[in-house]
Amino acid sequence: MSKLTILKVESNHEDLHELIQRLDEDLLERYPADEIYLVDFSNPKVKEMVFAVVYMDEKPVACGGLRPIDAEEMELKRFYVDSSYRRQGIAVSLLSFLEEEASKRGVVRIKLETGAAQPEAIALYTKRGYEPIERFGEYEHDENSLCYGKKLSLLL
Repeated sequence: MSKLTILKVESNHEDLHELIQRLDEDLLERYPADEIYLVDFSNPKVKEMVFAVVYMDEKPVACGGLRPIDAEEMELKRFYVDSSYRRQGIAVSLLSFLEEEASKRGVVRIKLETGAAQPEAIALYTKRGYEPIERFGEYEHDENSLCYGKKLSLLL
């Protein structure tokens, strides 16, 4: 049986950047470059983000991050599972891990942005309790952005 491990990592972690590169390649096949919202890793604020990498038998196969919006909200960013490892529950495990991390920080809501060209992402998020919300932040004027949100249960 394969061993699944989820680790919090720093923003400069090599495996994180390798996975984000694969995510960007996937997104460029689906969207024009100007419709892809990146994380600026040169911005000092990136240190405020939480990142996680999922390993399957020590191989990096998925990643995700949380960017603070304010004291009560975080945004899910750079969420990706390698296509060879999809449909194995990895995305659900990673999403649950990141939701727990947000909850530990007192965050009560997670927001995210995705697009119509990612039906598998939309299916995951809606199945996990995310509901459509108004576009927010940098996505406010992007008619192709689909935004979702979920209220978290605080861990006691």
